[in-house]
Amino acid sequence: MKISLLLAPCLFVTSIAFAADLPKIPSKPIAEKGEVLFSDDMNGSEHDKRWHRVVDTFVFENNALKGTQTRVKDMPSKDGKSIIKAHAAVYGLEVPTKDSVVEVNIRFEGCTMIDVEFDDRKYTGSHYGHLCRAQVRLDKVTIMDEREGSQNEVIKAMKADPSKSAEVAKMMAGKSATFPVKLEEHKDYTLVVETVGDEMRVSIDGKPVAFLKSPGIGHETKSKIELGVAGQSGWFDGITVWNATSAKK
Repeated sequence: MKISLLLAPCLFVTSIAFAADLPKIPSKPIAEKGEVLFSDDMNGSEHDKRWHRVVDTFVFENNALKGTQTRVKDMPSKDGKSIIKAHAAVYGLEVPTKDSVVEVNIRFEGCTMIDVEFDDRKYTGSHYGHLCRAQVRLDKVTIMDEREGSQNEVIKAMKADPSKSAEVAKMMAGKSATFPVKLEEHKDYTLVVETVGDEMRVSIDGKPVAFLKSPGIGHETKSKIELGVAGQSGWFDGITVWNATSAKK
């Protein structure tokens, strides 16, 4: 099943997305594209060696990349000494960036979430080096500063102490923003994630849908890009990554 690259005319951003308690979404791109760092149209049987498995399961199938979550519940390890946690399917791409534009074509086929994530595995201040991500669902788009928010190791440790819940909430404030959208299953969308300095802007089919300014987004070395899928299944058909500079004059 090859996903068409035609843009789907069925995206709507509701007025709630521009509520006073959410960041204002820039109407114009925040990034100016530079050199192409990576491109894969997903066709054929041979693919760039920079792709690699992170969390099961992804396959190249019918000239597209299919993600299917298979770790759907916590399970004991084979030796019985630990628990393997439920986790979205994740596919990694070793393309170091700082400021970038990532454009990828997506389709929901039963999955509940598709995302584009940036990590730095050498960074120890957050779980597994998670830095920031753009998370897309059928009804909303969320941008997360994970380095300073949900995956920050200090915050994660504090969450174990109920007496620190107020302090944790204060530290988490402003580290994510969720904007409502209306997408459809079985429809093709072009997702663009711009990351410039400490700002991230997301657009779908050319329409701006989310924005966040937060320190973790500005992490100097984003060593890899990861694609995620929760549920069964999500499709990617073609990805391009550009180096970028600020479009602000």
